[in-house]
Amino acid sequence: MVVNTPPTGRRCPATHPEDPTPCVGPVVVTVLDRFNAGADGCEHHGARLLASLDGGRVYARPHAAPGTAIRVFQAAAGIRPFCWLDGPRTEPSQRSEIENRVRHGH
Repeated sequence: MVVNTPPTGRRCPATHPEDPTPCVGPVVVTVLDRFNAGADGCEHHGARLLASLDGGRVYARPHAAPGTAIRVFQAAAGIRPFCWLDGPRTEPSQRSEIENRVRHGH
């Protein structure tokens, strides 16, 4: 099994340059935007990237454990877009999917 782990001191391609968090585990997902541009990432940064995209999708890499894409998808639902930025979150596009569902009674 081939496991792509970012070299020491480097982070996966799915990490936003302003996101200060380190990678958590190997590169196991590919996250695509609505135009099919994408980045490979660890579960942590894959979820954070997916949460910041409108119409994004996540796919497990061939070597990923079963359920990896589902875990990333579910984690992204609870993460605010661009969660590393501080400030009030007053618009639906600034809140997580779960926060928006709770506010709208779904």
